[in-house]
Amino acid sequence: MELSRRRLLQAALLSAGSAALAACGSGSGSGADAKELTLWYWGGGLSDKVVADAVKHFTQTKLKPSLIGGDFKQKLVTTLTGRRFVPDITGIKGEDISSLLVQANRFTDLNTLGADKLASQFVTWKWKQGSTKDGKLIGFPIDIGPTAMFYRPDVFAKGGLPEKPEDVAAAMSTWDDYYAAGQKLKTAVPGTFMVQDPTGIFQFVIGQGSKRFIDESGKFIGDQDHVRRAWDLSVKPIQMGIAAPYAANDRDLFAVAAKGTVPSIMGAAWRALDMKANMPDNEGKWRVVAMPSGPANYGGSFLAIPKESRNPQLAFQVITWLLSPENQARGFTDAALFPSSPAAYSLPALIAPDPFFGGQKTIEVFGDAAQKIPVQYESPIDAAVSAPFINELLNVWTKGKNADSAWSDAVSKAKEIADRQGGN
Repeated sequence: MELSRRRLLQAALLSAGSAALAACGSGSGSGADAKELTLWYWGGGLSDKVVADAVKHFTQTKLKPSLIGGDFKQKLVTTLTGRRFVPDITGIKGEDISSLLVQANRFTDLNTLGADKLASQFVTWKWKQGSTKDGKLIGFPIDIGPTAMFYRPDVFAKGGLPEKPEDVAAAMSTWDDYYAAGQKLKTAVPGTFMVQDPTGIFQFVIGQGSKRFIDESGKFIGDQDHVRRAWDLSVKPIQMGIAAPYAANDRDLFAVAAKGTVPSIMGAAWRALDMKANMPDNEGKWRVVAMPSGPANYGGSFLAIPKESRNPQLAFQVITWLLSPENQARGFTDAALFPSSPAAYSLPALIAPDPFFGGQKTIEVFGDAAQKIPVQYESPIDAAVSAPFINELLNVWTKGKNADSAWSDAVSKAKEIADRQGGN
């Protein structure tokens, strides 16, 4: 399973520095200086350099950024509940946005500050992900995680498979095509495994569709055909013997990938940074193509303005400055935060050839994927409901459990969670 981290608005420029961990902030009755604005985010959530430049840029206020460690959501919710020391601007992680949308009354509707005039400058599905059912915008998009396939052309060539990105994309445009290529590779190059992680494939296939596990009425739909299809496509490479032996962590994955044992990795744009950090000797050996059967999203976060913010309008100006196309491009360079605004995709930082990928301009793959990701409704309990499917897939993959029995158990456990926690 993929673990790891993770805007045509106003004018923008500049960067530098970092923020120190602090629990200071604003809040009703805090008595803090009204000319001070606090910003909470986590390590890697924003470009530290861009944040530091924002401190210099906004001379009309004292902008105080704080890097918050530990469980960010828990600390934010606790602070919001206490209504003291609440930050004027806060990050919200992508996996937490759905649970905070149902608490929209704790945040400012950014459309009332002019965000609605900027909506067309962002990918539609991400904008909707930060919006409530009745159209309030709670989360302003920071970044996104469009997915693709990273692969080793040298290993593909040994297996008689295409090498050039355009040829690979055409030959492996569906999951079945990809698996057939994996079978051919295994026969030609014994000991290689095309599929890195079946549980990751399950998540990506779900992400390629318009429905997940709970519908907008709160009904459990995890037993329907779209989930069963994702399950079957995840089980198939296990049954074909082309799924790698279970890698307990990323270090194991990168070790076998560097050797060519696993010559393809499905992942989001930010995965490239992990690959470069963990496989520096592989520079020039990898390429990127569209994911079979279309893109999904994996990752990406938001900025929000709590109700207690002392100056919402100025806070919104800070947000739009931080997330201008120019600064989003810098965020990509500094922290692999893939821009949520297509306006950034033509800027130098995004169109530069990437030596790690043999000089390929990877924006041509990820930029196209970013704009084709489907809109999905994600329930606040989506992660809890999906967990049994991942756990049971692991049982099939690593323990040889019967796939049909595992499916039945996964559906039963997921439905129980849905019934217990409710869909909304």
